[in-house]
Amino acid sequence: MATQRAFYGSYVTARPVDPFGAEYAYVQVADDVQRRIEEGEISARLPSERSFAEEYGAAYTTVRHAMAILRERGLIVTVHGRGTFVKPPASRSPQP
Repeated sequence: MATQRAFYGSYVTARPVDPFGAEYAYVQVADDVQRRIEEGEISARLPSERSFAEEYGAAYTTVRHAMAILRERGLIVTVHGRGTFVKPPASRSPQP
């Protein structure tokens, strides 16, 4: 069964999650979203968590956990009722 993945402009799609990989699925998602942020593929508002779940072929809760990791890494900020946004490079620092 082919999973339809989102395509952002001229960039490649998300790397699929390997359920049998050495890393947990949420870490794989967090690492790939971080890669996409660092490469400039995602630069402002992130897609919804449900969109990411569909894109990565992962459970919604897996993506929620990945977003928590990215917040801890200081890469994103979530504003209740507005969405999740990439922090500007100058203000990125891990939270204590």
